[in-house]
Amino acid sequence: MISGTSLTAENRSFSVRALWPLAGAVFFAALLTGCGGSETKDKAASQTAAKVNKEEITVHQINNVLQQQRGLKPEMAASASVQVLERLIDQELAIQKAQEQKIDRDPKVVQQMESARREIISRAYIDKVGSGAPKPTPAEIKAYYDSKPNLFSDRKIYSFQELIIDSDPNQVQVLRDALTAAKDVNAFVGYLKANNFKFGGNQSSRAAEQLPLSSLDEIAKMKNGQALFSVTPKGVQVTVLAGTRGQPVDEVRAQPAIEQFLLNERKRKLVEDDLKALRKSAKIEYVGDYANGAPKSLDEKLNVSPSRSPLVDASASAGEYVPPPPAPLASAPAETAPAEPFTASSPSGKALQQGLKGFK
Repeated sequence: MISGTSLTAENRSFSVRALWPLAGAVFFAALLTGCGGSETKDKAASQTAAKVNKEEITVHQINNVLQQQRGLKPEMAASASVQVLERLIDQELAIQKAQEQKIDRDPKVVQQMESARREIISRAYIDKVGSGAPKPTPAEIKAYYDSKPNLFSDRKIYSFQELIIDSDPNQVQVLRDALTAAKDVNAFVGYLKANNFKFGGNQSSRAAEQLPLSSLDEIAKMKNGQALFSVTPKGVQVTVLAGTRGQPVDEVRAQPAIEQFLLNERKRKLVEDDLKALRKSAKIEYVGDYANGAPKSLDEKLNVSPSRSPLVDASASAGEYVPPPPAPLASAPAETAPAEPFTASSPSGKALQQGLKGFK
């Protein structure tokens, strides 16, 4: 799963799930057209699933909803179609009543409808541009597999102990120094208690593809007991490696996810280049309060820097950091658990038991 920091944006496993919405649509349409009668009458009826007062709900509307249902199993298609129809009936009743009360003319509603229209049209254009990306070749897939051993051939499941510490910006370096000086996790926790820091403990287990890609190679070099130190909006997070267990993925199993990732990257690049070209050829003028960047009051409200837009740089979120070299925190090796299924992501109690004692 890769999306800037992981191997795929849409899945956290390397398996590619088949989607079955069209199967449900076809099945439902077959039910509607299976009755007798004239050919013309059947054809007309096949497009109508229900009538709500004077308005019709069509099979196409049902299909459109079903196509957005990810992971729909074939045996669930018929019941899902019926459920979608019932929701569309409720929706149509609400729409008719809203129109009767002229709610659809409310300025806020009109603005939201226009916003949705713009989003749909712009997304359709972006999808069209991205559809021109060529599929990666087998050689390119193999090259990517070979270039990321920590993600595939040497893949591991990492068990972590996490400390979330409330602190002021001027205490960050103090905490960093204390972590470096501590001989183990318990000693650092003792320091936090002695100095009245508010903190909480947590445990987690993550597969390699669930970690920031930019940090994976550094994390793979860590030894049990070593820690990552990162600054958060409210203070500091210390992540201690409690243990690892190997779960390599062969090239055959990784191939679908690598292919999808490389294809998505090519689509992203095509869209990015296209938007740059459109901006370059367009006449864009910032006016009013936006002539010199976003208004200060808006920056404070959104808690962003004027030089960094959360829309343009969405991939660089606060949680996706590049860690410094691990601090030399030593502890006894954690227990290892039996290998879990390939998509394992749940914590291993045994692997984390000893480290959690320090959080209590």
